[in-house]
Amino acid sequence: MDIKSFDFREAIGLELGGVTITRLLGRGAMGAVFVAFQKSLKRQVAVKLLPKTVATTDLSRQQFRDEAETIAALSHPYIIPIFEMGEHEKYYYQVMQLVQGSDLNVVVRNRLKHPVPSKRLLPVAFTLDMVSKVLDGLGYAHDEGVVHQDIKPANILLEQRSLRPLIADFGIAKTAHLEYKAQGLIVGTPMYLAPEQASAAETDRRADVYSVGVILFEMLAGMLPLRQESARQLLVRKVKMPDTVYVKRPSEASPLIDADLERIVLKAIAPNRDERYPDCGQFRAAVEKYRAALPAARAPAQEGPEHG
Repeated sequence: MDIKSFDFREAIGLELGGVTITRLLGRGAMGAVFVAFQKSLKRQVAVKLLPKTVATTDLSRQQFRDEAETIAALSHPYIIPIFEMGEHEKYYYQVMQLVQGSDLNVVVRNRLKHPVPSKRLLPVAFTLDMVSKVLDGLGYAHDEGVVHQDIKPANILLEQRSLRPLIADFGIAKTAHLEYKAQGLIVGTPMYLAPEQASAAETDRRADVYSVGVILFEMLAGMLPLRQESARQLLVRKVKMPDTVYVKRPSEASPLIDADLERIVLKAIAPNRDERYPDCGQFRAAVEKYRAALPAARAPAQEGPEHG
């Protein structure tokens, strides 16, 4: 059975271990995520379900298991923690922290709907703060031997009150200890995919650096200056003509991007990975240096996405 045709409504009310499924949050290529209630601690949690009728191959089952084991081995304030992994008669499942808030994709899209045109872009200080924290979390994961490979705004959740970003969905993460390999397969989301990923080449931490660079570009510009083409066409372009992916330079796409910030963005999204920041630490250092030099008018202390 295909995951797209699976009816997840039957999972509502299901008890898995010590949690009860209450409502569907969303679904994707590797199952669906629900809100559940954990009776023992009287709290809400998130539960990711993979139907056994969908996970019919050893690879899909192992990938789901590896995701849980990967996250469980990581302990960082900007990475979503996992509490439990298990198996039910009909499902494989993961229990993890429930984030009360929105993902970064929703934050960027909602900002573009602001009635005042001058306020449709996220504040520079907020953007740099978010990107710096994501780089901190990814840098930690890299040091632990984990490359995410699918960093995109939808996989960065923002807590509603604290605006703390949490990196989610390590479903296609590459680790030094995986028992399977995805060589020859293209994994990730085309818009945020590094050129070497698009060509199914071997990847390293610089693939995540590229993805965060694209996110930085998008947060500053509101929308990426891409051609109107299909995901497949974009993948081909990234492989054959990676220098032509964007139709505008960062400074042409956003009034918020000056020459110094443009250099940071362009270095992060360089098509040739040898020309990118070699790791998240150096990328983060460049972001923090620029952020520290921001004029007071562009860097209010508590500026968030809901403020101008």
